[in-house]
Amino acid sequence: MMVTKQQREAPPLPEGRLKKPLWREYGEALFIALILALVIRAFVVQAFSIPSGSMLDTLQIGDYLLVNKFSYGIRNPLTNKVWFPIGTPQRGDVVVFIFPQDPTKDYIKRVIAIPGDKVQIINKKVYINDKLTETPQAVFKDQTLLSARESPKDNMGPIVVPPDSFFVMGDNRDHSYDSRFWGFVPLDALRGKAFIIYFSWAGKNSQPLYQALAEGVKGLLQHYSWDSRSFRLRWDRIGKIIH
Repeated sequence: MMVTKQQREAPPLPEGRLKKPLWREYGEALFIALILALVIRAFVVQAFSIPSGSMLDTLQIGDYLLVNKFSYGIRNPLTNKVWFPIGTPQRGDVVVFIFPQDPTKDYIKRVIAIPGDKVQIINKKVYINDKLTETPQAVFKDQTLLSARESPKDNMGPIVVPPDSFFVMGDNRDHSYDSRFWGFVPLDALRGKAFIIYFSWAGKNSQPLYQALAEGVKGLLQHYSWDSRSFRLRWDRIGKIIH
């Protein structure tokens, strides 16, 4: 009996073993990849986007960033409670957390004070434990000073940060809704520490990404020129480490 070249090169299947259908092989690979992605998202790294300007100029509207969920401990993915503590936020960390007044929303701010710290704000200046604390990333775009009776934005305190809680503020100090207004962030509300911008785009105000992309393509088809007013990449921000 003649043996073809293909028969000589193809290794025989083990006795009693059947070859899996192609659809099953791909299906199993996709299932494993999905499980790994869910595990990574739940315990290691999660992606977030910036919808507001409260962290300008550090973070801009249209920035997409990665958050290290491992920084402050391994957490229950359903309740966000800490299973195994690893570290705690330090002053200056940029953190993502569950908004205490609305658990359906995630906020991003900078940690200003940690448990036990005394916080006081006098004419926009922040004092931690009676010492002036300046944040290099902080910006002030409104020179008007409001009294503590009018608003806690420019004058408040002194207050002491309770155990397992943190006082946070946005870098855009005059346009940030933060701990000055609604209080402290509990440890169990933390999602993780923001560490890198992996994508960033700019366009018209209030436009979602898909709509901005569609208008850019429309300009390309109709005028043979990409509509950069609707959508453009911020190449200089992609890969930027968050401090």
